[in-house]
Amino acid sequence: MKTSEIRDMSPAELNEKLGELKAELFNLRFQHAVNQLDNPLRMKAVKKDIARIKTFLRQQESGAQQ
Repeated sequence: MKTSEIRDMSPAELNEKLGELKAELFNLRFQHAVNQLDNPLRMKAVKKDIARIKTFLRQQESGAQQ
């Protein structure tokens, strides 16, 4: 997920996407635990996407308070 895609989303859409990514990360961790994970680099990408969304939401929150 690119930063430009995140900027185009509303806060509600970002929260929905965040929930989806957290669910995906849970499933990837479960697959990793039972040695069925096909692409271990996907875990890293999902974690980074979660961090990007959280950072953008926090920036919006901070900007609204000023």
